[in-house]
This record gives sequence, C-alpha cells and structure tokens, in this order.
Amino acid sequence: MSPQPVHHDGPIIPLPPLTRHALREAVKRVSLVDLPQFDLEAGRAFGQASQTGSTAPLQPFLKRWGVFVAIERDPARAARLHEAERIARDETAGEAAFRAAMAEVNTILREAEREIEA
Repeated sequence: MSPQPVHHDGPIIPLPPLTRHALREAVKRVSLVDLPQFDLEAGRAFGQASQTGSTAPLQPFLKRWGVFVAIERDPARAARLHEAERIARDETAGEAAFRAAMAEVNTILREAEREIEA
C-alpha cells in the first residue's frame, strides 16, 4: 500500500517573526531548496548593516523573506503563485492569460505583504 498524500487547508506553519533566525527556520520548513539563497542574502544584508552601522539594509531582506514564507507556508496559495508565474513566463500564452496571471501574482504578493505587516 502506498502512502496517501497529505492535503493541507491553510498554513502549515505559523507566520514567524521577521527576524533572521525565525525566518531561516521557517524557510527550512517550507522550502529547504531556497535555504542557500536565504543564507546568501542574509550574509549580504547583515554584512552591509555591519559596514554601514545602519539597519536599513536589513529591512528589504526581512520583508522579502517574510513575504516568501507567508506565501510558501500556505500550499494552496503557493501553488496559485507558481502557476501564475508559469503562465506569465509562457511565451505561447495569450495577452489575456498573461494579464490575468500577472494580476494573480500581484494579488498574492499584496496579500502576503499585508499579512506580515499585521
């Protein structure tokens, strides 16, 4: 007998605080394949913050990965985003399909941004 797929309605993990450690742990849980990119960007952002003595470089990094986790922690929302991105890259998709896909991408990104700012 083969194992049954696991289906989730809604988020599979809670939304973490927007800190380097909490986001890294969340990325490990929702998309391990993206962890090296997270670490690379974290190193750059924290290195710039250290060099400049300013936390300004940290804000875009934390927001980007907060949005990423907010999306990826919800399998249905992540699937919608990935499908919309696939359609937007598809050179054979018509103009209407492209516009609808881009509208879906923008909607999902805005939802995730509102979620991390709440």
